[in-house]
Amino acid sequence: MLNEKLSQTLHGWVREEVVPGVSYAYLKAGQMQSEVFGYSQIFPAKEILQPEMLYDLASLTKVVGTTTVIMHLVETKQVQIDDPVAQYLPKFKDKRVTLRHLLTHTSALTGYIQNRDELSAPDLLNALYTLEVGSWFEEKVVYADIGLILLGQIIEAVYNQPVQTVIQEKVLTPLGMNTATFTPSPALTVPTELSPKRGLIRGQVHDPKAFTLGRHCGSAGLFATLTDLVKFSQWFLTGKNYGPGPVPISPTTIASLYQDWTPSGKLGRSLGWDLRVRIDGRPALYHTGFTGTFLFLDQVSQEALIVLTNRIHPQSRNERFLLARDALIQEFFVNSK
Repeated sequence: MLNEKLSQTLHGWVREEVVPGVSYAYLKAGQMQSEVFGYSQIFPAKEILQPEMLYDLASLTKVVGTTTVIMHLVETKQVQIDDPVAQYLPKFKDKRVTLRHLLTHTSALTGYIQNRDELSAPDLLNALYTLEVGSWFEEKVVYADIGLILLGQIIEAVYNQPVQTVIQEKVLTPLGMNTATFTPSPALTVPTELSPKRGLIRGQVHDPKAFTLGRHCGSAGLFATLTDLVKFSQWFLTGKNYGPGPVPISPTTIASLYQDWTPSGKLGRSLGWDLRVRIDGRPALYHTGFTGTFLFLDQVSQEALIVLTNRIHPQSRNERFLLARDALIQEFFVNSK
């Protein structure tokens, strides 16, 4: 086993009921350690977690799908990082906000959308266009879904197709992520929350905005297996593609993500991805999903960690998981070479 202590830590999460179950893979210099254990659900009855079950990836959709498509558009010179959002979305009025701001969460878009979860998809999008830019524009990172939803709309403006269709055609199919989907079979899917409004959510996206927007959402909505994310991670680390291709972006573009892309260059975010600085000062790519998913990638050490859980099952309040996740990244990856 590549990392026995990592395995023990993740097994401890299930033993201590931090999460019902775990599917994970640890990649290191061409080798892989992978396990699936625990339960897929504990309500209404316990079911053993099976290999190759689909997880609601939540915000991993942002980096696996939407960011990758945007970087493809940049690479092929169909858009530029510092293009104003309003150039593609005329309903968006603030001409200061660029694609860079959306990708790095420095747009400062803010405002309250009344009855947000009851709105139709067109009304929700129109409401997002009315949000104002706060006083901290460009000065700090405030993570939000809004930027990636708007980037999804920019993708739709370029391709004249739903963003999730574009992600399927430009990312999932070429990379051989054959089970990744936006329309999963409930029987193959790990359930998420037991919702007062929706009951046990299984085979539908958990995120309320993504549930409303459907195939027009670029911030969440993707379901995938551990195998799918292993393929994505291996490609991102090595350039080797296990699918039919062509790859969405070049190795040069991938390498460019390992740096701070915020307007000041000092706020610790890449394009789409968060950055985690390792003990020797090197940045690595990192992203999490609300449902209990996270992905860590380090091209230099050829190292990746993919962890898939349903930490919001049966209820979404689970601070223990957040503390355990952050402690794991700190111990095994930020403080290690």
